[in-house]
Amino acid sequence: MRQRLSSWWWALGVILVLRLITMAWMPLSGTSEPRYAEVARLMALRGDWITPWFTPDQPFWGKPPLSFWTEALAFKLLGVTEFAVRLPSWLVTVGSMVLIFIYAKSYFGARVAQVALLVYASCALVFIAAGAVLTDPFLAFATTWAMVALAMAAKEPRPVWRYGFFVAMAIGLLAKGPLMLVLVAGPMLPLLIFYPSIRTSFTKMPWFSGLALMLLLSVPWYLLAENKTPGFLNYFLVGEHFLRFIDSGWAGDLYGVAHKRMKGAIWGEALVAAFPWGLVALVMLLRRVINPVQRSALWQTRHDPDKAYLLAWALFTPAFFTLSGNILWTYMLPALAPFCLLMALALSTTPPENKVTKRMRMALTWLVPLGVTAYMVLVTVQPLRLKTEKHLVTYATQQMRTGEQLVYLNEIPFSATFYSRGQAGVMTLNDLADQSRQVPRLLLALPKNDLDKVSEVLNKPLPKLFESREHVLTEILGRGDGG
Repeated sequence: MRQRLSSWWWALGVILVLRLITMAWMPLSGTSEPRYAEVARLMALRGDWITPWFTPDQPFWGKPPLSFWTEALAFKLLGVTEFAVRLPSWLVTVGSMVLIFIYAKSYFGARVAQVALLVYASCALVFIAAGAVLTDPFLAFATTWAMVALAMAAKEPRPVWRYGFFVAMAIGLLAKGPLMLVLVAGPMLPLLIFYPSIRTSFTKMPWFSGLALMLLLSVPWYLLAENKTPGFLNYFLVGEHFLRFIDSGWAGDLYGVAHKRMKGAIWGEALVAAFPWGLVALVMLLRRVINPVQRSALWQTRHDPDKAYLLAWALFTPAFFTLSGNILWTYMLPALAPFCLLMALALSTTPPENKVTKRMRMALTWLVPLGVTAYMVLVTVQPLRLKTEKHLVTYATQQMRTGEQLVYLNEIPFSATFYSRGQAGVMTLNDLADQSRQVPRLLLALPKNDLDKVSEVLNKPLPKLFESREHVLTEILGRGDGG
């Protein structure tokens, strides 16, 4: 037993350390990571802890500030690095794991708790989000804390759980907004209707003082934010939480494009988010449904309020987003904690393991951590595979002479803004023609397909100095510079 426990801790520790290490060398990539990192950088730079800023002149009304607070603080303590801005996501993911372990051990035993944590840590979305600059790990931490606190308060009615529920709700409101209320109230409604034991423990919560605590911790920021930049509440509450949900092509998004998807696509995203365990769960479920004896036993589990609690918690998130065509796979993160607990229960009730089964489970556990780590090593040695401007900005900075600036044609990626510390500029083609005649040399980054077009407009050949995945760096020599 001691050997099994030590090997379990070893496996979990390696998975967590792998993600911790890769956070340091991977450039910020894609759209969301550098965008949120730049918002946090501006917060740390300006000392404005009320309003997150999308650019120095445009407030960011799309998300509450909790994740930006932690990331800006990390910048202050550790410097402006990829590791610093990603560390808060890793820490709250570990916090979610602690809560899962406490809940599972109390209700289902240590073995189930151990399996649940390994399954959770090795899910694709959990492993990736744990080291990414996103708001979703903070929402997942808040929902996990709230649901675990409710369950633990029924079993151990101590203040740490009874009032911890309301603290968790406040954290969710500051991490993602009113969606937190929906993700907790949604699964609780059917449970309160059909399970008297849950209803009884629910009514014993300190609702008056607890709700007062929740409002005290969360509402002041909303009022301060609206007072500082009027219009925030209307955009955030109506736009982000209503119009974005019902309109898959919502045109009111101030900060990007809507994520238009087919309604019901969230269920496919659920399988990807829970990979590889989502596919395993689907196979196990189909086998039990096909077998009459197992199907009957499966149906009888509806009488178990503890398992019903997990099932309602796991299913509500994808059910809620089924009618929305504006989704991302990260929306599934709050549902993965109960899914992994259910998965652990299912694995613990299967027949005794043979060597083949043990090896298969071990392979599944390491599939995502090792696969994602291998990919990150690959893009480190082949950076053109990654959507980031880090290497181009670094090269351009090394080539700059006194008084020169890197400029992007028409639109600047957020990774370029972040890695240039806000120093990179943007120009239109018309401005470019005028500016290039006024300065000795201009360092220009432009989309690869536009190089020939710009060369024709300026009537001069443009050399390729450096390339990123999407842009090419060139120089435009003006009067007085012979190169």
